[in-house]
Amino acid sequence: MAPADVHASAPWPHRLLDVPALRHAGVPPVPFQQFVLKLNSRCNLLCSYCYVYNAADDSWRGRPPRVGQDVLERSAQRIGEHVATHGLRRIRVELHGGEPLLGGVDTALRQVAEVRAAVRSATGAPCEVLVSVQTNGTLLTADAVRRLAAAGVRVGVSLDGGRPEHNKRRTDHAGRPAWAAATRGLALLARHPEAYAGLLCTIDLDLDPEDVYDSLMEFRPAALDFLLPHANWESPPPGKGPSSVGSAPYGEWLVRVFDRWFDGGRYRTRIRLFTEIIGLLLGFPSRAEAVGLSPVAAVVVDTDGAIEQVDSLKAAYAQAPATGMDVFRNSFDDVLEHPGIVARQLGVRALGADCLRCPVLHICGGGHYAHRYHRGSGFRNRSVYCADLELLIRHVARRIEPVLCSEPLLPH
Repeated sequence: MAPADVHASAPWPHRLLDVPALRHAGVPPVPFQQFVLKLNSRCNLLCSYCYVYNAADDSWRGRPPRVGQDVLERSAQRIGEHVATHGLRRIRVELHGGEPLLGGVDTALRQVAEVRAAVRSATGAPCEVLVSVQTNGTLLTADAVRRLAAAGVRVGVSLDGGRPEHNKRRTDHAGRPAWAAATRGLALLARHPEAYAGLLCTIDLDLDPEDVYDSLMEFRPAALDFLLPHANWESPPPGKGPSSVGSAPYGEWLVRVFDRWFDGGRYRTRIRLFTEIIGLLLGFPSRAEAVGLSPVAAVVVDTDGAIEQVDSLKAAYAQAPATGMDVFRNSFDDVLEHPGIVARQLGVRALGADCLRCPVLHICGGGHYAHRYHRGSGFRNRSVYCADLELLIRHVARRIEPVLCSEPLLPH
């Protein structure tokens, strides 16, 4: 296990959650179904808001820059083992970094082949392996896109808007804008729509939300996702300091995008945050960690083989994602017993008193786990984006009620 002092500032869940007692009481683990595999621990960009390189955790400095063949093979074997143990019929493999294509496309394709072979070898029944790579787009070439598409790998690109001025935070290490290279990559990706997974956009309050949405739609993404900057009570997001906890600038920004999408473009693309909230309001389970109470079943393997919790925790404190386990000594079932993993599979039982009193609890779900962190208490707090989420959820409910429902979706 990770040394206790690593998680000293987060007693919940790391010291206070009694995992053996939960298991004895009949609370089962939820098998991992999403495996995030790091191909590179470095990036050719240095975005100002990056939670990997510009936040509380700098463990990337001690990682091998590139994943080794031994880690590729052992990660694949552990995934096959987990699939076989739990009889899984579908898993997701996400290739990440740093920038996952920093060393070229060959490593990505080797990892894909290793995982698929290991899953076939370990299981007697078919298991669908869905693979994607999340890239900044600057290193995409015609050959890389063609080979990824041929291997059935979908490509997602991070972009903060569809114009150069929207991407002022996305620069290389010398401060040069990444816009031109990223859009060249997107143009190449557009020739293979079967491989185009969509766009990720981190919200910038300085930008006009309708303009950001309209400009991103010019790239014709199959899906869009708008991400709240990873922040917490110790490191509040831009424009939302500790003295303004009741303000909702991010909620207001998202409301304007929602109206633009709902009134004109919702049939043209899927915006994950919005479709998740709509699904939750209609009684469906969540499929994303940003909202809802569904168990999180994702795990990360870094370039040295360390098995970690999701990267967003890096915004909380140094080594916050650490489990102290790796693919050479531990199975993924071992990691399922780590308190940080268990806490994210407890649903409402992982939430604090403020959340339990909230009328939008089952939609919000407490918000993103990383956004709840407060030094000294840990992760059993409401989200630093609490007011934003409630504003957005109530607005979505009001908008869809006349279209889809005959009764109010939320209490007032």
